[in-house]
Amino acid sequence: MNVYDTANRLAQEIKQSEEYNNYKMAKETLNLNSELKNKITEFEKKRYETQLEAMQTGKNNQEKLKEMQDLYAELIHNDIAQKYFDAEMKFNVIIADVNKIIGEAIQDVLK
Repeated sequence: MNVYDTANRLAQEIKQSEEYNNYKMAKETLNLNSELKNKITEFEKKRYETQLEAMQTGKNNQEKLKEMQDLYAELIHNDIAQKYFDAEMKFNVIIADVNKIIGEAIQDVLK
């Protein structure tokens, strides 16, 4: 068995998964609404900045956290945004699970 063949099969199975296809469709739908897409991009930027700052300092910036939460609360009321966030989360879960499985399998050489 060739590890590259297995990786390619895994990639194809991911692309055929319901999670992948739902996420792809949600992104395509979002791309049709530039105003909403810009708001989600702004939210994702704030989320990234907030998480990065928390990791660097070891504490949350309450002001940035509140801004991010307020923007999310506004976005979640939009059906397209809600479907996008849901699809994104479900897709990220399967990718994280696959990474965890691989990481656990090779943990003995990573120590």
